[in-house]
Order: sequence, then C-alpha cells, then structure tokens
Amino acid sequence: QVQFVESGGDLVQPGESLRLSCVASGFTFIDYPMAWYRQAPKKEREWVASIWRADGGTDYADSVKGRFTISVDNAKNTVYLQMNSLKTEDTAVYYCRRAGRPDSWGQGTQVTVSS
Repeated sequence: QVQFVESGGDLVQPGESLRLSCVASGFTFIDYPMAWYRQAPKKEREWVASIWRADGGTDYADSVKGRFTISVDNAKNTVYLQMNSLKTEDTAVYYCRRAGRPDSWGQGTQVTVSS
C-alpha cells in the first residue's frame, strides 16, 4: 500500500525557514518522481515543486521559486522541502505524493506563517 507521512510543519514568523519531510512507502522510491503540494484555507490544493529521477532536475511553482528547494534521500525513502524566506501566503497544509500519480493523500503537515 502506497503511503506518505509528512512532518516538520510549524508556526513561524515571516522570513524564517522550515524543512518539511515526507517518508514514502509501498513502492520503489527511487523509480518515481516526487512532488510537494499544498492547500491553503478555503483554496484548492496546488502543486508546489517536483523532482525528476532521470536527471535530478527540479521544477517549482512561480510563487516559491528561489525560496523553496525539493530534494530526496533515497536511502531513507524521504523527500524534503526546504522553505526559506517564508511569507504569510505560504500558510497551508503541505502534502507529498508521487508526481503525476493518483495516490491517496497523506495527513499532511501544517505550516503557519504569521507575525
């Protein structure tokens, strides 16, 4: 069974940083591109970032480009999202999933950016 367990969310002030983690299980981790998504209150869930296996390339939503970095640790079946220079508009529940796959969502991790 494919599962994702996200962690690392917290309440932080604007300008601060956080690193989110997502432990994946139920599939061969190294074989699939991975992605982070987020859902802000009263908004649709949106894609944030992806990392591709073939060349390790990454893509980011314009709203986070230059501030967020996605990475993986294949030995730990874990995908990370390093978030710097956080803004209030980054407040959301963050989820990870295999990119482009209709996997069930995990419980997510709450990130709140507020002064």
